[in-house]
Amino acid sequence: MWLIDSSIGRKLVMSITGFFLILFLIFHMSMNVVAIFSGEAYNTICEFLGANWYALVGTAVLAGGFILHIIFATILTLRNKKARPIAYSFQDNQEKVEWSSRNMFVLGVVVLLGLIMHLSHFWAKMQLPEILGCEAEYAGQFADGAALIRATFANPIICLLYILWFVAIWFHLTHGFWSAFQSAGLDNKTWFPRLKCCANIVSTLIFLGFAAVVVAGYIQSL
Repeated sequence: MWLIDSSIGRKLVMSITGFFLILFLIFHMSMNVVAIFSGEAYNTICEFLGANWYALVGTAVLAGGFILHIIFATILTLRNKKARPIAYSFQDNQEKVEWSSRNMFVLGVVVLLGLIMHLSHFWAKMQLPEILGCEAEYAGQFADGAALIRATFANPIICLLYILWFVAIWFHLTHGFWSAFQSAGLDNKTWFPRLKCCANIVSTLIFLGFAAVVVAGYIQSL
């Protein structure tokens, strides 16, 4: 299959799924920031995005895109290692490559582990019980998402783990954002610096938005 056998095809799938995930992160961050200013408004959004059919379809599509991203990232990493079985030891060449670029797969693993943590803290206590029809068992948490944020981030260790997760996401995005455009063909002296600048801006805004929710949740829990 061309998308799997071709290097260009694999990178194209990575680019498309990457764009999709970046858009979701922007939406998710914007939604969560609402909780800083109004718990009631945040709960209204959560209720709207509960276990309705459109939310379930969106969740399924998101999960599919994320799984594809992981699969193709693994394929690319394994193919690259197979093509270069002996690691290069030229320090000059290594210095020319960004740290995030050399460690994208490791960063991706950290992002995945952080996602599992996040799902266990929120999705498993909010949307999942509603899907299973047992929300009554989680009534206090399910009905008040803003209170769940405060309860979760009342623990400073959890706050630190989330911040570290966001740092990994920042590094992953700063490289992945412009790399996706590069794979799509926007690779020239005019656009490349602009894309790297946009990648840093978008990644930083996403990081700051998510981090602000964690900090605000901790402060509100005191």
